[in-house]
This record gives sequence, C-alpha cells and structure tokens, in this order.
Amino acid sequence: MPSVLFVCTANRFRSPISAALFSRRLYQEQLAQSWNVGSAGTWAEPDLPVIPSLKWFSENFRLDLTTHKARRINRELLAQYNLILVMEQNHQESLKVEFPDMKDKIFLLAEICTGVGYDVPDPVALNGDTFLDVAKELSDLIDKGFLNIYRQADR
Repeated sequence: MPSVLFVCTANRFRSPISAALFSRRLYQEQLAQSWNVGSAGTWAEPDLPVIPSLKWFSENFRLDLTTHKARRINRELLAQYNLILVMEQNHQESLKVEFPDMKDKIFLLAEICTGVGYDVPDPVALNGDTFLDVAKELSDLIDKGFLNIYRQADR
C-alpha cells in the first residue's frame, strides 16, 4: 500500500495541513482508499490538537482537522511509511542521523514538490501574520508536487 508521512516539529500546523491537503487530493482522484497518509512531529507533545490559528484555515479550505492529535516520531511509526516528507533541513538531518536505515525515504517536502530544497518556515517561530502565508505555501506545494509525491510513495 502506498504511504506518506508528513513531518514538522510539533505536528500541530504544517504536517497536519500537508497530510489533509494530500488526502483531499487523493480523494478527488478517487485513490484515497488505497493509501496511508499520516503526520507526526520531531518534538511533538502527544495528543495535542492543531493550533487554534489552523481552525480558520481548515474551515476556509474545507479541511476537517478536528480529530487531529499530535504524534511524536519513533522508529515504529516511520517504518509504516514508504515516503517521509519533512518541512525543514534540520528535520531531515536529525531523522537521517537517528534512523540511518531509513535515510533513503526521507526528503524535504519542497524538494519533492519543486525540485528545489528549502525549508517551509514554522509560523510559530516567525513574527507577524504568517500562518495563512505558510498554509497557502503548503497548499501550493501539494498542488504542484502531487504527482511527484504519488510516484515516490507508490514504490
């Protein structure tokens, strides 16, 4: 079964949005039932919901994230997925060091989607009204990179 895990730091904004957007696209393409799509965080506090700012985005983009609960990365979780897409280079580096046997399936989301590796910023760490900007960037990346993610995870 094809599978993809989206990873950010706390698993409360970037990775849940990415997983929901990719799942929605799979549903639109009538492929959702054959996929395993998830999200997790490198430093997640388990069972926390999405951050409150995300509720506005999810309502306006018609994504249901009400049941989301944060999960922390571990070996067993990573082993369940064919492809692991991270938001930042430091996520990629730390996962490859901690789980060297899985390094061949860990990629930057931006690199898979656009061919150019760069960090998708954490809006919690930035000043200003950046939550919507980051959410829109994630939406654009998933739209542009859907086929690349699909092909890479369906190996």
